[in-house]
Amino acid sequence: MAERLDVIIFGASGFTGKYTVFEAVSVLADLKWGIAGRNRKKLEAVLEDMGTKANKNLKNIPIVIADIEDQSSLVEMAKRCRVLVNCCGPYRFYGEPVVRACLEAGTHHVDVSGEPQYMETMQLKYHKQAQERSIYVVSACGFDSIPADMGIIFIEKNFDGVVNSVETYLQSYTKGGSAGGRGGIHFGTWESAVYGLAHANELRGIRQQLYAEKMPRFEPVLKHRPLIFRSEIVDGVCLPFPGADRSVVMRSQRFIYEQEKKRPIQMHAYVAFGSYVTACLVALVAVVFGLLAKFSFGRRLLLKYPGLFSFGFISHEGPSEAAMERTYFSMTMKALGWPKTDNNNPPTGSPSKSLMVRVSGPNPGYGATCVALLSTAKTILKESDKMPGKGGVLPPGAAFAKTSLISELEKHEHGMKFEILANK
Repeated sequence: MAERLDVIIFGASGFTGKYTVFEAVSVLADLKWGIAGRNRKKLEAVLEDMGTKANKNLKNIPIVIADIEDQSSLVEMAKRCRVLVNCCGPYRFYGEPVVRACLEAGTHHVDVSGEPQYMETMQLKYHKQAQERSIYVVSACGFDSIPADMGIIFIEKNFDGVVNSVETYLQSYTKGGSAGGRGGIHFGTWESAVYGLAHANELRGIRQQLYAEKMPRFEPVLKHRPLIFRSEIVDGVCLPFPGADRSVVMRSQRFIYEQEKKRPIQMHAYVAFGSYVTACLVALVAVVFGLLAKFSFGRRLLLKYPGLFSFGFISHEGPSEAAMERTYFSMTMKALGWPKTDNNNPPTGSPSKSLMVRVSGPNPGYGATCVALLSTAKTILKESDKMPGKGGVLPPGAAFAKTSLISELEKHEHGMKFEILANK
């Protein structure tokens, strides 16, 4: 049998997969890694193209043939490595067979899903089995939702006291003006969002099974901001952020509360824009998107004409490299709580201490995401002794809170920077 690799990137010929291969040249430089998919010619082409881009000969990188429709091939692929990096989405349709294969093979699994129904279903169905098999299954290991989840871990490490709540404000911008060309997000992300919203009502039932007991109520309660508001924190006009960040953070906070009896942090997420006009247009698109996604006819329209309904932001080809290289993100996070006291009594009164931090990086969708994904795989390999228990289906904050993942993310050109802006 061939030597077991440290990491295999499955779905390497897809849009996210090929840029994960590019980032693997540097992130996995000291590890043995390979790629997998169903079409050898496409995989060979990816190695050639990304090798040229990275100025590195990748012809000797192992190729494994596996098909999402062939469970035995997925198991054989999983047996070939210690951690499987799964880039094959939408995970609602293609994620579970890969998780099952990893559990059977005794292989850790990471992916970049931002789909709460998928992630929480995997936890519901396979958490106990993953613990028994000493396997970590960690989703949301990309732009959804490493900045938010690990950002809150960063806040706790630097907050000399007790944190009550965190608000996050996401901004994205392009340096040097518009890059032009194709849309800013690949169709696969749009497809995941369409089906995720269409089946959002599934979440209540999943959570009722997943969490038999409600969390205790902690005061003061973090209230929602208005639907549209101007924030002095980022000097922008803000809307609620529709991504998976809050779902992922709440899972991490609940896990830490249950394991360590530590007061959980409340969190709300927002996205900021430069003007009311832009924010209102985005809100309009979101309303239309939400209405259409509820009906099969509307979903067909959204999937057939993604460019029309996203004002050109979504395309089957994905963003051009020029656009990606000039796109950056910044997530500003404001924490409120109480300063540390000499006794261990629970905090009382209104929060009197604040901490402002920022998580930022380049190319959030296909640069920082790929670096983060590979960094989580590397962290499992090198620091599993610092992770909770011996395995389980976990969000990244719960899985990597006590590891050096943040330091690993900061090492790489397309990684993420964590910094303190103000501490009062």
